[in-house]
Formats: sequence, C-alpha cells, structure tokens
Amino acid sequence: MNENNYSTYSKNLNLESDVEISIETLRHRQSNLKRWKWKWKWKWNNNNKQIPVIGKGIWLDIQDRLPYYWSDWTDSVDYRVIPSVIETYFNNLLPAIAFAQDMFDRTDNSYGVNEVLLSSALAGIVFGILSGQPLCIVGVTGPISIFNYTVYEIIKPLNTNYFGFMFWIYIWSMILHLILAFGNSVMLFQYVTTFPCDIFGLFINVIYIQKGIQILLRQFHLKINENETITDVSAGFASITVALIMTVFGASFKMFTRTPLLTHKLRTLISDYSTALSVLFWSAFINFGGFLKDIHFQKLPITKAFYPTSGTFRDRSTWLAYEAISTRDVFLALPFGIIVTILFYFDHNVSSLMAQSYQYKLKKPSTFHYDFALLGITTGIAGVLGIPAPNGLIPQAPLHTQSLLVYNSKGDVIRCVEQRFTNTVQGLMILATMARPFLICLGQIPQAVLSGLFFMMGIQGLLGNTIIQKIIWVFSDPDRKDQTSPLINVTTKSIIIFLIFSLAGFTGEFAITNTIAAIGFPLILLLSVIASFIMPYFIPKHDLDILQENVAERFTIKNLLLTNLCPNHESNEEDIEITTYETYPNHSENRCYNNVYETGSRSNLN
Repeated sequence: MNENNYSTYSKNLNLESDVEISIETLRHRQSNLKRWKWKWKWKWNNNNKQIPVIGKGIWLDIQDRLPYYWSDWTDSVDYRVIPSVIETYFNNLLPAIAFAQDMFDRTDNSYGVNEVLLSSALAGIVFGILSGQPLCIVGVTGPISIFNYTVYEIIKPLNTNYFGFMFWIYIWSMILHLILAFGNSVMLFQYVTTFPCDIFGLFINVIYIQKGIQILLRQFHLKINENETITDVSAGFASITVALIMTVFGASFKMFTRTPLLTHKLRTLISDYSTALSVLFWSAFINFGGFLKDIHFQKLPITKAFYPTSGTFRDRSTWLAYEAISTRDVFLALPFGIIVTILFYFDHNVSSLMAQSYQYKLKKPSTFHYDFALLGITTGIAGVLGIPAPNGLIPQAPLHTQSLLVYNSKGDVIRCVEQRFTNTVQGLMILATMARPFLICLGQIPQAVLSGLFFMMGIQGLLGNTIIQKIIWVFSDPDRKDQTSPLINVTTKSIIIFLIFSLAGFTGEFAITNTIAAIGFPLILLLSVIASFIMPYFIPKHDLDILQENVAERFTIKNLLLTNLCPNHESNEEDIEITTYETYPNHSENRCYNNVYETGSRSNLN
C-alpha cells in the first residue's frame, strides 16, 4: 500500500482524536493484521482475567439511557405519533387474534382472545414505560403460538395440568433470561449481520401470507356446533374476493408515498392511515346490502370481558393460573424453558436490531442487556397469569420505527421520532379492547379482513427484504440495473452463493414449523447464525462485506462490545481490525463494514 493509499485510508477512518492512528502505525499494523473477521479473542494478562463483570452490560445500558428518559416523553409532542399509534395498534392486535384462534383450536380452548390481548397489553405497557428501547414492539408471535400448542400436544398424554406445566416452563425461562442478561451474553449479537435477520424476516413475512391463506380456507367451512360443520362455498369465495381487493387497495395506498401523485403532505397523509381505514372500510363493506346480505361472513371470535377463556384447566374467577404439578414434571419443563429462552434470545434481539437499523438514523442509545432481562421478567409474569409469553415482533417492530420516520419531499429520511408514547398507548388501547363494548366492535370484523391485513403486512415486508431484492437483481436485465447500487461491484457468482445460503436457511425455518418437530425451531435459528461464519470460505471478503452489512450503527451496539464491557481490556496489534470503507461510483453514502476494536473510548466511532 503506497503513501497516498494510506492517506486516503486514514482519512476515511474518520476516527475521533483520541483513537487516531498515524500512517506509520497503520503500516505496521497492516503488516501484522490477521484477517479472521469473526474470531473472538479472549485475552488474558498477568493481573486481569478479561471477562466482563456480572451485570456490567445492564449497568452500562441504564447509565446510557436513563438521561434520555424525560426526553422520551417530551419528544412525543410530534404529529408522527398519531398515525404510528393507530397503525401499530391494528398491526399488533389483529394478527394476535389470529394466533389466539390457532391456540384456542389446538389447546382445547386453553388460550383464547383475552389471554392474547392481556399478553400484548402487558408487553406494550411494560416495554413502553420501562424498556430502554421503546421502539421495539413486543407481543404474541407466531413461533411462540406454535410452541404453546406443540407443548400441549406433547404433554397431553402425561395427564399433567397444562397451565401448571406452562408456569414452570416460563419460570425456568425467566431464570435463564436473567442469567444470560447479567452474564452479558447478549454481547454475541455484535457479530450478527443482516444475513440471519433477513432470513428470519423473510420467514415471518411468508408465514403471514400463509396465515392469510389458511384463514381464507376456513371460510369454506361453517361450524354449526361442536360436532357439525357444513361447506359454505359462497362465503369462501366472497371472503377471498374481499381479502384480495383489500390487499390491492391497502398495499397501494400504503406505498402511495413512492408515487409522484399529489403533494408530499397528501401522499404522507394517505399512507399514514391506509391500514386503519382499510380495516374499517372493508369491515363495513360486507354490510352494504345487495347480494352481500346473503353471504355469511365469519367474524373474529370474542369471549367474556376480562375473564380467562378456559374453565377446564384453570379457575376462571382469577388470572392466577398456577396449578400444582409433580416434581418430575417441574424438571421436565426445564428443557422446554431452555427452548423458549433460545427462541426469545434470537427473536427478541433480532427484532430490536431490525427496529434500530442504520437506515432509520436513530440518535438515542440502545439497551440490549437490560431489555433482555426485562423480557425475562415479563416471561415469568406470563407464567403466573396463564397467558402466552410476549417477545419482540417482526415485522411489527421495524414497521413501528418506519411509521415514526420523517421524510423530505424527495423521500429521504430526515429523522425518527424516538419516544415512549406510541408503544405505551397502543398497549393501553389493547388492554381497553378487553372491555365488553370494544370486544363487541372487534367481533364485527370479518375474518376476511384479517386475512387481507396479513397479506398487506406480508407483502410490505417482502418488498423491503434484501433477499427478495437480490433475487430480483440476479434476474434483472443488465442494461436496466441501477449502476449506483453496491451490488454492481459484486460478482453474480457471489450473489448466487449468498442466495443459496439464504434460501436454505429460510427453507429450514419454514419446513420445521410445519412438522411435529416445530418445537426445535430455535435450533434452526442458531444454524442460520452459524452459516454466516461459514460463508467467508465460499465468498470473497470484498463481496461478502457488501452482501451482509452490519444491521445497526456502531453506537447502537457499543455496549455489546468487549472493549466497553471490559474497561481494562488491552488491545494489541493482532486484536485490532481496522474499519474499512468502500466508495461506489456515484454513490453518495459510504458504508462501514467491519467493526473497529479500539481501546479507551466508548464514543460513536462511525
């Protein structure tokens, strides 16, 4: 590397004065640099064992975020919070109802609408008020719903009380959450790139579309009573029509900001309220008369206000669901608690990362260790109350952040309204929905509209998924490809290999959830992370750095870094991997690909 290259290299680093490195030092370090990007080095010296102090990550999280707590409320005085609250409420509420229906049918009515509503409300209020990163929406997810009814099917022959067993699963999981959080183990997410996040995002979005299809298939069968079901073809096809038309209009209006029509303010206004207005309009549409009055549209199921659903496995007069089980079953619940912990460890932290993606230009610090400990506490509370345990939601978490973005007339992100109001209020709104008047209103929404909402959210997520974008890139006309895209500098072979890894991970996640082995889903998530360590053997480093970027800005994950968790950590020449930048032709923004491991500063180095 010549003198000019070193000058450019040093300039592009743009490090703060306390960590600036001279050209001579760079030359010396470059000659000794070991390019093992993902090798984690535990250093030892004569006087200090370089392992983070117990609870250090949580302490740093609280220390960083607490000064912003008051501004998290005062910053809520912004127009963006109004459409965000409304959209997040519907995006969280209606899919949760669908998952409630699945658990109701497959757990002999153990879980119902009220359990899911209470879980979502608890998560929204607790994480809105107490979490370090209130942008991350927490609620009942598809994977935990699958887990709950799979556990029921497994333990049913054992004749043990289901809620007593679930209580111990969640208590074990809470203990493991706290051990992991206080043990600073969330620091491993500093190595997570967009690769496993995009696979999981693709999986969730496809699951949403699959769920929409499943709901429509149920419309062809009308349940008369517990033992009798009739075929209703007219209702089935009418529901398909309503769902598809709602999807077309709803998705089109949601993406209205991408068109040149009308003014910037009107485009934003239409996009802001497209989801809520779609749900309201198409719910009313079935009552417009004509031939529609001859169709029996199935509605969302509701139950008695503020009461547990099941009267078989628990006392309906109280929300305290604990039932005594044998000591054998208490320890039998431990492996299931480990599975829940692995699921939440990945699911929640990935949701949080995706809600804080670098494109959103966030300014306030994050709190991964503290939030994971808080999630453990809510998991234990869920076991006591006999409700599904909530955790980070995809695509709701990134959609929530997107709804708070402020754009200019050119469509560029200016800022994000980072505050606690939207998460807290949507949780309170879901809690209010458990009241009888609101339950009756909820019961007027046809299941076809719920299907349409699943399609809208799934399609919206797929359009923004980078795996889908890379597939489109491969099959695009070379003359029509965007010459300013970073992918223009990547070989087609590397993109294809990357897509093979990505689609293999997606196939594994999707396939296992449709089998009896669905309870092993967290293991597939871990395999997708391990795959990102293997890809450097198949894809050149330059190409791989472009294909899988860091998910969030460095200041977002700074409390995950060993240099911050261990103040006495001493770097040497072999421990430092210099940050590299790549400038693309006509591309205005340079991206940072590799982490910088430097000593003595906890500031944002990007």
